[in-house]
Amino acid sequence: MPRKHPTDDVNPALVAVIGRPRTVLDVGCGVGLAALAAREAGAEVVAIERDPGLLERAERVLDGVTALDFDDQAALRSALGGRTFDLVMVPDALERSRDPAALVDSLAAFVAPEGRLVASVRNREAWPIQVGMARPELGFPNAALGSFRRRDLEGIVRAAGLEILEITQNPLLLKAARTLVGEAFDLTLREGEETATGFRDLSAYELYLAAVRPMEVQVTKLMPRLLSHQHVVVARRPPAPGPLSLTVGMLTMDEEPSIARMIDEIRTAVPDAQILCVDSSVRDRTPIIAAEKGARVLRQLPPRGHGPAMELLMYEAAAQSDALVYLDCDFTYPPAAIPAIRRILEGGADVVNAARTRRRPQAMPLANYVANKTFVYAARALEGVPIADLHSGMRGYRSSTIRGFSFDGEGDAIPIDTLLWPARSGYRVVEVPIDYQERVGISKLRRLTGTMWTFIRLARTLNVGDRRRDTYEVWERLEEEAP
Repeated sequence: MPRKHPTDDVNPALVAVIGRPRTVLDVGCGVGLAALAAREAGAEVVAIERDPGLLERAERVLDGVTALDFDDQAALRSALGGRTFDLVMVPDALERSRDPAALVDSLAAFVAPEGRLVASVRNREAWPIQVGMARPELGFPNAALGSFRRRDLEGIVRAAGLEILEITQNPLLLKAARTLVGEAFDLTLREGEETATGFRDLSAYELYLAAVRPMEVQVTKLMPRLLSHQHVVVARRPPAPGPLSLTVGMLTMDEEPSIARMIDEIRTAVPDAQILCVDSSVRDRTPIIAAEKGARVLRQLPPRGHGPAMELLMYEAAAQSDALVYLDCDFTYPPAAIPAIRRILEGGADVVNAARTRRRPQAMPLANYVANKTFVYAARALEGVPIADLHSGMRGYRSSTIRGFSFDGEGDAIPIDTLLWPARSGYRVVEVPIDYQERVGISKLRRLTGTMWTFIRLARTLNVGDRRRDTYEVWERLEEEAP
């Protein structure tokens, strides 16, 4: 007999915040779908489950699920030793735990420095649970069993010494009418689909994710206590101030007039940094010169555009060092500012946005300045982040922040996502002014496509995090180190 509502096994809000960690511990993995998503994102996953029925289902999609009582702290320590993980996931183990506070406290020890813990719980304050508690005669006497108030979840996580970045929700609007929705969309596994991953082939569910869920999320944000089915908390071990190994990255495409001098100036500014170029040159010797100068060169051929190249650059840099500073290879951005940006990251910032347009630079054409400011005011109105330069080609990132997101480079205007997603998700973003200089070489800017993608990405970002003015800090001056 087909299993009804296979999408109940999915936790979209939790899966959405997995990012691209290197290592993952999934505690109480259930049927294994969150662990599967982490593995498909490239992570090495250790999955733990104690319920025999769930364990059997998880083993259909995962290799090596460990049968272990996650409430047994001694058994956890024995099984995991001194290992730590970029991401510790707790999909629903808190709801099943005998002592949720003790469980979170024990799991915090397995969170790596700057690593994250993501936990999901049923919302005790949701209106159906409130109705069930007030009117048990309606047939929901245990409606609140295993559920949490948001403030209780926050208290448990903070007591474990973790910093809360954000709390997102799985909406309740259609969930409350799931029988009706199930009949209308035929949310059942097709004939012969016995595994827990069958839901991924359901076109109705894909339609829901693309067209309905974004609206549900926005409505739920208006009254999260009443309208959330689940709260998903994203917390981390806060970054400690201190030295960071650095990669300086550039996207290059036919940059022969500038590449050698750019690498020399970067070496003068930060002699210990690795230099990484993602190159799409088709007409000149840019990649050969960069390699001769000691840079690591990754070729993107045929050229796929700025977005895919930036995606590759960021995750490659995050794999080889603690921090990334990227800048354009045309001298519009000053290599001499790199040490100061690095110091800000080493002081505890997660992202540094180098802003060209706090005032109009003389080297910037008026049309470019007006377009940039138009995008900035649109972003402020829609996203609630007080930025001055949305499309800056010079930024710094902690690698742990990069791994906290899964940036999709397809299409133009990826700088929207790589700035606004962290800013709206509780990461500390610092914006500093820089001088903007005359360009060396030819601009590769695609104005029409860039404009279209800017507004597409601004619309998509509405469903990421929330307005977080308190985590966006604006500096009036950047103190640059003399070479």
